[in-house]
Amino acid sequence: MESNSDSRFDPNFATHLLLDIAHEQSVEHLLKKLVCRAMERPDMVCVQVWLVNKGDLCSVCSQRSKCPDQIRCLHLVASGGKSFSDSGASVRHFDDPHVRMPLGVGLVGKVATTGKQVVLRGLDTWPGELAELDWLEHEQIRGFSGSPITFKGEVLGVTAAFVREDLPEEALPWGQIFADHIGAAIANARAFEEIQRLKAQLEQQNTYLQEEVVEAKAFGDLVGQSAALRQIISQIDLVAPTEASVLILGETGTGKDLVAREIHRRSRRKDSPLVRVNCASIPKELFESEFFGHVKGAFTGAIKDRPGRFETAEGGTLFLDEIGEVPWEMQSKLLRVLQDKRYERVGDDRTRHADVRIIGATNRDLKKEVAAGRFREDLYYRLHVFPIHVTTLKERTEDIPLLAKHFVELSVKELRCPKPRLTRAAVARLQNYDWPGNVRELRNVIERAVILARGGPLHFDLPVTSSAPPPPSSTPHPDTKAGLEIFTEAEMQRRERENLLAVLEKTGWKIKGPDGAAELIGLKPTTLLSRMKKMGLKRPE
Repeated sequence: MESNSDSRFDPNFATHLLLDIAHEQSVEHLLKKLVCRAMERPDMVCVQVWLVNKGDLCSVCSQRSKCPDQIRCLHLVASGGKSFSDSGASVRHFDDPHVRMPLGVGLVGKVATTGKQVVLRGLDTWPGELAELDWLEHEQIRGFSGSPITFKGEVLGVTAAFVREDLPEEALPWGQIFADHIGAAIANARAFEEIQRLKAQLEQQNTYLQEEVVEAKAFGDLVGQSAALRQIISQIDLVAPTEASVLILGETGTGKDLVAREIHRRSRRKDSPLVRVNCASIPKELFESEFFGHVKGAFTGAIKDRPGRFETAEGGTLFLDEIGEVPWEMQSKLLRVLQDKRYERVGDDRTRHADVRIIGATNRDLKKEVAAGRFREDLYYRLHVFPIHVTTLKERTEDIPLLAKHFVELSVKELRCPKPRLTRAAVARLQNYDWPGNVRELRNVIERAVILARGGPLHFDLPVTSSAPPPPSSTPHPDTKAGLEIFTEAEMQRRERENLLAVLEKTGWKIKGPDGAAELIGLKPTTLLSRMKKMGLKRPE
């Protein structure tokens, strides 16, 4: 056992310890360092740090019957001890992170409720309230100090120390000084952790917003003048100012996420984030973590706390794209959030409030999914408050000229290509195509054509389909069944030659450039010259 000279109180040691912990930016590291440094003192047997937190283990806690309200209690968050019999051993029962102490119960609990320091001496002769600790005599404990950890008048917890010598008079004030400094250090560390959490949340929001910008490029803005588009805009204007859930229906590539962005942009939540979740790209086992987040250690690979999409979208809008892909077992948890506005992170028992508006989108027929037992009926009706159907591009071909012009301008700006010419023949070719990929396909086709045009007229290599009405036919031949006139090969060649001659005369035999013959009929200049040569067409002198 150490001599009395070794165990005397050292103010220099106390001062350096206070300065050391003041720089910590993590509560966990702060408390571990405090315990480790305090245990360097030769007379120290056990050091504990208890913090006030919500009741979390009430159903299995041995102190439940003594707890006044089971709302808050003291959690043992850091501790250390050295056994008298073996200096390397830990004092039993004081390194369990699941230990709880009701407020007002025992010396530690009374320090927390009264906010006053408790110092005991001579425990080897009269243990008093600590008599139930069977290890006091074995460890030759003589002194105890319990000090409230406070910050701005609020009790955050309690520090407790057990020593083998009677606490000297000069050490008594330092117990409370330590506790006060620990309170300030904990408040600072918690503030820093909150800043880091908010910083991580902002970084995540920024990532999502960048993803949204990339996605937005595939659709441009709400461009067009068709009756179908005006109907969609009218529905957006109706539902955007409300808090109603919206379900956007339509084929892939029609611009469902553009509609979601417009709803958010015209809502009261426009200054808060719009967070998109592509439900089709999330592995089944990660849905809950992706939606609600997780705490450190919740599962293998959870090396730190991570907010989910609901938390990231707090105060704003959560856009659940391809919501029909959400697994059945996850649908009930999603329904609970929609109904109760509450959720928990994976591995955490703290209930969080979700101030989020939900917009869903799918290309599936959810009614059929409900009938097949793949989608919950109650979740379907919860989402189906205000459905918006986005029409296909082939149902609004009158919007193609405006969309094409818009995408050409975007492509020139983003790809840094020379501005090409969008001719009437090229637009007609776009309107004569069925567009199975809808607006997204139109954007991709235009980008490719802009690159290939090199500042010249745009050419689109698309098959002509039956989406556009056919031109009126000539007088039907009496012998044809369908009322269509049949031409011989010689007649077809004659008509083609006459049409080509008419275009050349109209353009003054100008082949290339704006308003040239090649541009008017949608051919490349080299192809037109080849046909002229084949048909013997020459510019008259």
